[in-house]
Parts: sequence; C-alpha cells; structure tokens
Amino acid sequence: MTHTTTNPTINLPTESNETINAVENKQPFISVKDLSIGYGDRAVQNNLNFTVNKNDIFFVIGGSGCGKTTLLKSMIGLLPPIKGEVLYNGQNYYTANEKKRLDLLKSWGITFQTGALFSSMSLGENVALPLQLYTDLSEKQIAETVAYKLALVGLAGFEEFYPSELSGGMHKRAGLARAIALDPQLLFFDEPSAGLDPISSLRLDQLILQVCQALDSTVIIVSHELPSILSIGTNSVFLDAQSKTMLDAGDPKILLTQSKQDKVRQFLTRAENKNQPVEESLS
Repeated sequence: MTHTTTNPTINLPTESNETINAVENKQPFISVKDLSIGYGDRAVQNNLNFTVNKNDIFFVIGGSGCGKTTLLKSMIGLLPPIKGEVLYNGQNYYTANEKKRLDLLKSWGITFQTGALFSSMSLGENVALPLQLYTDLSEKQIAETVAYKLALVGLAGFEEFYPSELSGGMHKRAGLARAIALDPQLLFFDEPSAGLDPISSLRLDQLILQVCQALDSTVIIVSHELPSILSIGTNSVFLDAQSKTMLDAGDPKILLTQSKQDKVRQFLTRAENKNQPVEESLS
C-alpha cells in the first residue's frame, strides 16, 4: 500500500498595503543634521538635529529672539548654514545643481506674515503668477486652477478683488491660495496667525488642516500661538535663545506634560519660571 504525503500549506503573514504605506509615511520627509545657523560669524542656533515626517504639521517654537525665523530662512534656501545640512527626501538644497534646486523650490509653497501679495495685481493675477511662470497650462486652465485654489481657501469669486479691498484674514487666505498654486508637497508659514483675532486664528488653523489634507502636503509653521500649536501640531522643535540650541522635539501635546526640559513645559503652559531673573525672561 502506497502512502502519499502532502506537505501542509503554510500561510506566511503578509504586510497589507495600508501597513506598508504607514511605514513609508513614517520615513523622514526632512532631516536636519548637525545644523548651525546664523549671520556671518555670529551663530544663532547650533547643533540642531530633528526630523519632519510626511504629512506632519510641524511647529518651530521657542521664545522671542531664539532664531525661529532664521531657521525658516535656512530651510527655504535663503540662508546657507554655517555647518550641517537640511535634507529633503535625502537631497541637500545647498549642494544641488541649479535644475534640482528649481525642482525643489517648485515643490514648496511659502506664505508670509502679511500675505505679501502684489498690490497692483488682482487676487486672480496673484495666484496665476506662479502658474504662468512654471507651467505650460493654457489661459483657460490657469483661470480654472485659480478659481479652484481661491475656492479652497474660502475666497470663491474674489478673482477681481485687489489686496487693498481685503481684510487681514482674507489677506492671509489669499497668500495661502498663491502658495498652493503649484500643489506643493511642502508648505512653510511664518507666524500665520499674527495680527488675527482668536476666531480668525481658529479658522485659519482649520483651513491649514483642510489644505494639508486636500493636497497631501507637509506643513512647517513658525509660531508662538499656543492654541494653534496644541490644536493642530503633530510635531515640533523647541529652540532656546540662551543655550543657542534645541531643547526638545516631538508632538507638542506630549511635550506639554512629558518634556524633561522645564523651559519647554513652561512655554507650553505659559507657566512662569520664578527662579529666572526678569531681564533674562524678557531677552
């Protein structure tokens, strides 16, 4: 009698697409390595090391004069570092050739505190400008894209308005519409809530979230507005003016209670350091 032996089928576990995508999304989108920044021989911040993940809403935080805007300038290609590097998906802007630099710049959107709109141009013309400069779209396609971007920030039908006809909050939104004209992978904001009342600031936070999700973008924000930092921030770095380096990094909601640095917890809770001289606390 012949016995036939069959090997049992072993079902090896496989990773789902969702799992793979989740792992990929946790890979550093931006890596800051041993970065020192400043002006001439004067260093503002030294030895910065942190990462920004894809789809993060990343806040650069710290007291006045600590170098938040200086870091932003270095990250957007305006201020070469004293040493160290900033890598975007492994690519260094400052050592890249001209073509790669332009490709990187076209994948970024930058907004400014005041919106920085061209006062002699309508909103439609402001938003259309990057599309005219960097795409081959027809006039009709550009007009359609402009209408969509303005609608995305709550300014549908405002193409013919001029900056002088807008409120402060509308200026911010119009500046955002221009910044997202080329569907950037990365959005930079410098104090986006500056000059806004609490309600307008809340609406802008919600708008940033919506735009980030709609465009699948990563966001970097320089801010000291605690409601914004704690409501929409997913990652952060805390810069310190006294030690001229970073004190901590991570989700600000976690740093709020778990940071080992007193200054970080005090900043995020607006607590006062009673052992710190007044002159130093105001520096």
